[in-house]
Formats: sequence, C-alpha cells, structure tokens
Amino acid sequence: MRELSVDMFSTVDGYGGGGPQSAPYWGYGAPGLYDWVNQQLAQDHVMLMGATTYREMSEIVATDADPSFDRMAELPKLVFSKTLIPPLSWANTTIIEEPVETAVPALKAMDDGLPMRTIGSPSLIRSLFQLDLVDRLRIMVFPTIHGTSGEGPVFTDLPDVTLDLVGTTVLDDRLVLLDYRVGERLEPRTDDQAGQ
Repeated sequence: MRELSVDMFSTVDGYGGGGPQSAPYWGYGAPGLYDWVNQQLAQDHVMLMGATTYREMSEIVATDADPSFDRMAELPKLVFSKTLIPPLSWANTTIIEEPVETAVPALKAMDDGLPMRTIGSPSLIRSLFQLDLVDRLRIMVFPTIHGTSGEGPVFTDLPDVTLDLVGTTVLDDRLVLLDYRVGERLEPRTDDQAGQ
C-alpha cells in the first residue's frame, strides 16, 4: 500500500496564507528550511495537486529561477482537474479527471508505486481527509500570528481525527516541524453526549 502524506505550512494560529507579510515563507526562509524542502524533493515520490495549485506553481517555475525547480520538473505530478486542457507546460504532469474518491484509493493500492505527497491544494487536502485517505500529516509551524488578517485557515472543514506524534524538528531555531501518523477518525458527539 502506497503512503499518502500531506504537508502543510501554517502560522501558529492555523493560517496558510495572507496576512501583512507577503514575502515567501512569511519572511522566514533560511538555510534549514531550504535544506528540508530539498531533502523532500530528493526522495522519489508523486506530487498530488489540484488545478489551482498547478496553475500557480507552473507559472512560478516557468518565470522564476530556483535550484529546486529542475527537480520538481523531474518528479511525476498528478493534477485533479476537469478544466485543464493538455498538453500541460510543466513536464511529467498527468491530468486525473476521475473523482478523488475513486482515483486515490486505486493509486494507493498499487504495491509497486512511489509514495504520494500533496503540494498546496487545500481543497484536495480536505477531500483526502474526509475520505480517510491520509496516512501522514506534517505541519511546519511558522512563528507568526495572523489573527484577523489571515486568509485560508488550513484546518477548516477537516474531519475530527486523532494524530500520533512520531517526530519533531526545529529548523533555523524558529520553525517547528510536527510529524504525525493519522489515527482513527472520531465520530461527532450527539446532543445527549454533549450534556453528560
């Protein structure tokens, strides 16, 4: 069974974007973070993403220069979309028109396939969690709070699940990586249980 990992970058209060700091990585880019990103890319895997993330990322890699972009082009990428039209500009990209609920279980069941990892794609991540398809969750916590100015809270609409902590790493003396195995899904409490 292939492992499916979800990586999230988050502020302390759970936002994935927006706020007053517009710099990449909220202005906290540093050697330790870049090394971690490159270590993940160095491992063979399949990147899963939605159409919006594909459009944003393919434009970035086409117009900006970064040492990691060549490796990202080499890796296989699966994009869940019914609106993108091939041929796609980003090398090694395949469009998946089949619904997530049927395509991803079939992909995970392939014994000879590479592990899968999401890139961006909050809507896709929510679907994967709702379908109990996520095996591992890694959250990189950045030391900033967006409060009322944040956009895109990363945990919105995720189901209730238990998480088993399997590792923590501090990068650049300021970022904290939390590495979890995704446990069992919790059933919502009924009104009777809430009153007990």
